[in-house]
Amino acid sequence: MSAEQTNDYPIPEKRNILILVLTIPVIWGLLWSASHLSIGWALLAALLFAQINHTVFSLLHEAVHGVLSKNHFRNELFGTICAAMFPTSLKLQRVAHLGHHKRNRTDQDLYDYYLPGQSKRRRNFHLYAGNLFGFYWFVIPESNFIYLIAPWLYTSKWFIEGPARKLGFEPYIKEIAQQSKLRIWFECLWAFSYQVLVFVLLDLNLFGWLLCHYFFAVHWSALQYVDHAWSARDVINGAWNLKVSKPAQWVALNYHCHLAHHQHPEVPWLHLPKLVDKNDRQPTFWSIYFRLWGGAKPAPPMGSGATL
Repeated sequence: MSAEQTNDYPIPEKRNILILVLTIPVIWGLLWSASHLSIGWALLAALLFAQINHTVFSLLHEAVHGVLSKNHFRNELFGTICAAMFPTSLKLQRVAHLGHHKRNRTDQDLYDYYLPGQSKRRRNFHLYAGNLFGFYWFVIPESNFIYLIAPWLYTSKWFIEGPARKLGFEPYIKEIAQQSKLRIWFECLWAFSYQVLVFVLLDLNLFGWLLCHYFFAVHWSALQYVDHAWSARDVINGAWNLKVSKPAQWVALNYHCHLAHHQHPEVPWLHLPKLVDKNDRQPTFWSIYFRLWGGAKPAPPMGSGATL
């Protein structure tokens, strides 16, 4: 997309900041409710938290691509605030996510299929535990905590070729190892400091905090792969524009227009529906989600079309 075409899709900076400012107290209120109200209200609060915290993640996603604000300083500032609510480092998230764009649907970024020589059982474990039971989300705060206490591990050959390789994150860790340690370390420190501060000031308890974040983890982890599973094995076109309800689309800031995003990553969320080709197949979220429960399938070769 040319610079002239990009100007046709301006960054809705004021709207983005307003959404963030309005969303933060709602999230705090839901965390408080899950910690202090009866189990029924706590479950409702956690369900709402799972959806609304994704609004913040969608703004973090905008910041990763540099389209939360047209001003670089404000983009990084508000992006860092969004990252702390995940919690993660903005820089780590940017390296990982842009790496995903480079490797999308390649052998290094594939979870719905298993490759020749790979264990189907192990791949299914990653699919079920990571994407369907929510543990993919837990890996991110955990990796940030490891960076906080032992940043040298990310440049360690033992770590890169050992745990990172076994978990399928080796290319991402290699790219993270090339980044400035100081910025990432301070962003990790800020993210965990924010979480501790909110926990103390709102008088939260561990049950309420974990309940909200586990519901969010299940929702977020599933969506990260539902919008790719069984799509074409193509770096750019290997994603879906999912058909979801209007409220779900609004809360997620058009995150379900994922094929449009991969085709035009420089376009802000507000304009993505304009770039959805109505002639392309648009499966529902649930049609792909339930198929994932059937487990991983043998991988077709790179360049193959969708198998849904």
